[in-house]
Amino acid sequence: MKTRYVIYLLLALLIGYLIYNKFFSDRAKKIQASDTKGKGKGKKNGPVAVRLMIAKDTVVDNAIDITGTIDANEKVSLISETAGNITGIYFQEGSKVKKGQLLVKVYNQDQVAALKQNEYQIALAKQTEYRNKILLQKEAISQQEYDTSLTSLNTLQAQSDVIKAQIAKTEIRAPFSGTIGLRNVSPGGYLSPNTAIASLVNVDPAKVTFSVPEKYLPLTKVGSKVNFTVTSSNKNFKAVVYAIEPSIDVTSRTITVRAKAANPDGILQAGSFAKINLQLDQTPKTIMLPTECVVPDLKSSMVYVYHNGVAVARPVKTDLRTDTKIQITSGINVGDSVVVSGIIQMRPKVALKIIKVIK
Repeated sequence: MKTRYVIYLLLALLIGYLIYNKFFSDRAKKIQASDTKGKGKGKKNGPVAVRLMIAKDTVVDNAIDITGTIDANEKVSLISETAGNITGIYFQEGSKVKKGQLLVKVYNQDQVAALKQNEYQIALAKQTEYRNKILLQKEAISQQEYDTSLTSLNTLQAQSDVIKAQIAKTEIRAPFSGTIGLRNVSPGGYLSPNTAIASLVNVDPAKVTFSVPEKYLPLTKVGSKVNFTVTSSNKNFKAVVYAIEPSIDVTSRTITVRAKAANPDGILQAGSFAKINLQLDQTPKTIMLPTECVVPDLKSSMVYVYHNGVAVARPVKTDLRTDTKIQITSGINVGDSVVVSGIIQMRPKVALKIIKVIK
């Protein structure tokens, strides 16, 4: 029994020694003092080094980047109004043709013969009408007999016009100047009204068709300037808006706009994808700040300005955006010193150290 008490006593003395050595000895006090100093130093922060920008009025071209499609100025699929065997093809695939140029001819000899026969009949009817007119003046025949001869002449002339129209349908001519595509017919083949002969395209000028969001409708006008590029060329092209769809698309809430671009070299091809920069208007006086200095918030956006050596948060309203800048419509005044770097470290009333001022 005594031995057990002695062991308990020794254990208690050992625990007490360890506690004293850890918390109350000179060494423990030095360690605590060192930790306290280290914590005090860690809490102490110096001023944040920042760059400032002096807010000023800027002239801004209001433009939006959208996509569109290059369309031909005129495009048609050539077909025949009449059926028959092809007697001649008078164009080369991929060549340029002039308006009214004969492209394809269909067999029409029977109609030509009918026209010749009709012309003989017209010549005879003219003589008959002339003789009857003389006789009528001499009262040798009645008015009815003369009217009959005149009607016969007019009927034959009308028949002649019908035959000429039928012959004209056997000659397919270019409705406008342009470039003709690949042909789908051959000489001697049978051509029906459902057969597409080839496509004819005019791409000078080229049309640029694109859609503009509804909110920009008041700023989109006939005469607005358009800059665009296409994948097939490194050249920058210019166009001018000439027509605007009078109604808004209810699905996309956009309005279709069309512009014309000069294309004398034929670089622009119908169906090409276009990257478009549409100039809407010009804002003569507004404040533009780097996008990175505007901090988004739940209710609004916020910008930090330098005032009396510390950062001051200013709620702002924004509008137009470019690749690198954003328009400030309210909250910042001309002459304010706006913080444009170290934004992650910004808090209200944080001390600031200016390393550069951008004017």
